[in-house]
Amino acid sequence: MDETATGTGITVEAVIRRERIILLASLALLLGISWLALLHLHGPAGAGHHHHLLTPHSQAMDAGGYLLAFWMWLVMMVAMMLPPVLPWILFFAATFRRHDGGRKPWLATAAFVAGYFTVWAGFCLAAAAVQLGLQQVALLHTAELRTGPAVGGILLLAAGVFQFSSFKAACLKHCRTPLGFFLSRWQDGPAGAFGMGFRHGGYCLGCCWALMGLSFALGIMNLLWMAALTVLLCVEKIAPKGDLLSRGFGILFGLWGLWLLLKGGGF
Repeated sequence: MDETATGTGITVEAVIRRERIILLASLALLLGISWLALLHLHGPAGAGHHHHLLTPHSQAMDAGGYLLAFWMWLVMMVAMMLPPVLPWILFFAATFRRHDGGRKPWLATAAFVAGYFTVWAGFCLAAAAVQLGLQQVALLHTAELRTGPAVGGILLLAAGVFQFSSFKAACLKHCRTPLGFFLSRWQDGPAGAFGMGFRHGGYCLGCCWALMGLSFALGIMNLLWMAALTVLLCVEKIAPKGDLLSRGFGILFGLWGLWLLLKGGGF
């Protein structure tokens, strides 16, 4: 016999299904807004250059330029990292309902997401500083927001090698096994949810920082690269044998980097 969530005859399963739909719709809206913001920053369709907002008139590391670069990186992170973390968010919401006596998981789920992206916001602060620093020493082409072949080759080779490291393997194993994390690290309430999101974000950053660094080599506002990286992250974190596929990507990046270094062409 079905249990009811209220005296109106609505089953618990129906309530959970409705909550899941609302959560998915909310996350889809956030993802859509972030990609629309990226398209706005990128500029008009078919333009041969980036939107003027991306390249401040002065390369000086002033507060305005830094905040603009940080905002750009933050929007990128939300657009690229939300799809691969989606299974974790859904798993958390379902687990919270069981742990907290069936209470609606909205606040706690929002806290979990906030904790996760707080970690990535820290990465964005550092990436924005690196971006403006590279622009000042003329190692980042302002018009394309990418490095030259030599620096790009080094970054690709380093990312390829990192894909085979034990640190990458440990972080990726965590990202592929949410059940074990929630069973061993569960904390009640919104504050606990924020802490779990923050902790998971740390593992995720440890897993993906080198791949994100490739944005300097391939173009910080290269939308094709962002889409490809989003797919790559989903594959290695969600797909069967994703850990093995991750090493395959490492081989490709390494060969690509070696080709750029052998080809030459300046920094």
